[in-house]
Amino acid sequence: MAQAIADGFQPLIVYIHAPHEQSPWAPGAANLTWLHHSLQRISSDIARLGGRLLVAAGDSLAELERFQLLSKAEALYFSNLYEPMLQARDAKVQRAFEKKHIPVHRFNSALLFEPWQIQTGAGTPYKVFTPFWRNALSQMQLRAECKAPSQLYDMPDITGLEVDDLQLLPEKTWHAGFWQHWQPGEEGAHEMLEIFCDSAIKGYKEQRNLPDRTGTSKLSPHLHFGEISPQQIWRQVERLRVSETERDDVRHFGSELGWREFSHHLLHHFPHSSEHSLNPRFAGFDWAKTDPSVLARWQRGQTGIPIIDAGMRELWHTGWMHNRVRMIVASFLCKNLRYHWLEGAKWFWDTLLDADLANNSQGWQWTAGTGCDAAPYFRIFNPVTQSERFDPKAVYIKRWVPELAGLPVPLVFSPWLKPSVCQALTPDYPSVPMVDLADSRNRALAAYSGK
Repeated sequence: MAQAIADGFQPLIVYIHAPHEQSPWAPGAANLTWLHHSLQRISSDIARLGGRLLVAAGDSLAELERFQLLSKAEALYFSNLYEPMLQARDAKVQRAFEKKHIPVHRFNSALLFEPWQIQTGAGTPYKVFTPFWRNALSQMQLRAECKAPSQLYDMPDITGLEVDDLQLLPEKTWHAGFWQHWQPGEEGAHEMLEIFCDSAIKGYKEQRNLPDRTGTSKLSPHLHFGEISPQQIWRQVERLRVSETERDDVRHFGSELGWREFSHHLLHHFPHSSEHSLNPRFAGFDWAKTDPSVLARWQRGQTGIPIIDAGMRELWHTGWMHNRVRMIVASFLCKNLRYHWLEGAKWFWDTLLDADLANNSQGWQWTAGTGCDAAPYFRIFNPVTQSERFDPKAVYIKRWVPELAGLPVPLVFSPWLKPSVCQALTPDYPSVPMVDLADSRNRALAAYSGK
């Protein structure tokens, strides 16, 4: 928008809702709830400047052509999206408009680098994060900051839908608790960044692994919806490089942004990775047959393994899960239960506010051991030792599994060790885990060895 204004145009600001164009990864339920509130917020922000957000639903090309005819628009401006199906759609839109001699201007506002920009010396895509990020850092050059417009213009003769007409909110109000934790929109994004820079960035290297603390940025939903850019985050965080310790924290946070870049790099070059394992070793892997009742217990946080249940309940109630815990629950599903990582990816896709195809797919493949530069399959997270190490006072577990609040801390991590005590103090919590951790680990390793 800023570039269109700089080029001398009065922009017609359009949002087209076309979830069918994202098939088979149309936005999940949690994603849509955030989208509703984000659209409401940006619509209000535009209105305060004298403009109007035009909302439509249907085929993107058809709707854009309709708006162009109505407005006599002389150019089309939009930001790049990187999901394979949306890249194909956007290329189709560009061809159609250029055929009509209407210039198309596309921008990278979602990433630090275009996914095809970073290449090996041989001109091939990277498959290992560390050299990818080293190369990316050597090419880091932040784009000039765009000045926000002070005034916009409306075209009252052109009509569109209201955000409410899109019916993005689910009928059941299971998402109501989300908004105790989140404020969608640009203002909420920058407020979250300020909070992070004022507090959590100090000690980030160590505290990012502790789920009982506010040790992460929680910027992922805002990044996904374009309410803040990685360039803006990078600029502000880099200003904090003062002491050596702070520089180390900043470096570690920067590498997390790097993993986001790497995930988009992989999805671009290997578009099948949203559905299929990147490592060919797993093409015919002996995944267990999914039992819907077992899967449902994992989804609902009723596995009988406290750290797993805490994470799954945090996800359900807040639309988010701490990254360390994401790895623990994913390892349990893919290795202890030996279910295909897609089962977990689909659940996260529907329940995460920050659900992003590149990050979600590559994150699950990393833990499952099936992706590029992934944790090896035989690395199986022990949920008991993980919770003892990263939630040593059981604060996180007791927050999300209140049935265990009355247990002494050592017993919270593995309550099945003293069933009589647990039955007396926590009658509503499963008395035994749904699988034996040691036996299921051995079965997973046996399946891997059989490949």
